[in-house]
Amino acid sequence: MSSKYDRKIPLMASKQTPSFNARTFLKEVGSGKTILKLHNKQMIFSQGDSADALFFILEGKIMRSVVSQKGKEAVVAILERGDFFGEACLIGKLIRIETATSIAESEIVRIEKSAMIRALHDEPSFSELFMDHLLSRNLRNEEDLVDQLFNSSEERLARTLLLLAHFGEENKTADIIPKISQETLAEMIGTTRPRVSFFMNKFEKLGLIDRIGGLRVHSSLLTIVH
Repeated sequence: MSSKYDRKIPLMASKQTPSFNARTFLKEVGSGKTILKLHNKQMIFSQGDSADALFFILEGKIMRSVVSQKGKEAVVAILERGDFFGEACLIGKLIRIETATSIAESEIVRIEKSAMIRALHDEPSFSELFMDHLLSRNLRNEEDLVDQLFNSSEERLARTLLLLAHFGEENKTADIIPKISQETLAEMIGTTRPRVSFFMNKFEKLGLIDRIGGLRVHSSLLTIVH
């Protein structure tokens, strides 16, 4: 069997892990695994909840967010098909440090901690897939940190739009970004909604994006981040 997975390595070609179909494996509802169908804006877990399972996205989009002690909310990431989340429970984290919410009609697999540990032990190909996910996530986190430290809000917005459009990934499925609010984009890049609106209008006037039938991102947007 062969399979394809979406990899979150920004603006780079995606990798493929052969000979193991994780989607089929994870969809086999059995001991410790449950398939969940989610509505838009449905919460999966909340910051402070107990952490006893992790999740794999079959379809849809999941937003990870955190709230400070002063009540300020920030979006950590937007996850899509092929992503795991909630994996901190595997290293002994007992409490969720973030909130996970669907931002589209979604289908995910809930995997109990004990079932995941068993799968990693018994299935070398699955263990390889999961390790690849962790390394890709770590690379993405490092790039996000560099982006926040050194790039302007305009560059950060352009990079985020390119990532959401899967630019540069093999077998990408779309260059049209599903509906996402400017407030969410502002939280993702660490700026205000008016600044996002200003830059979006600028990108559209320059022909870098268009909003006909959805938000379409053009490769010329790379001129902003390069």
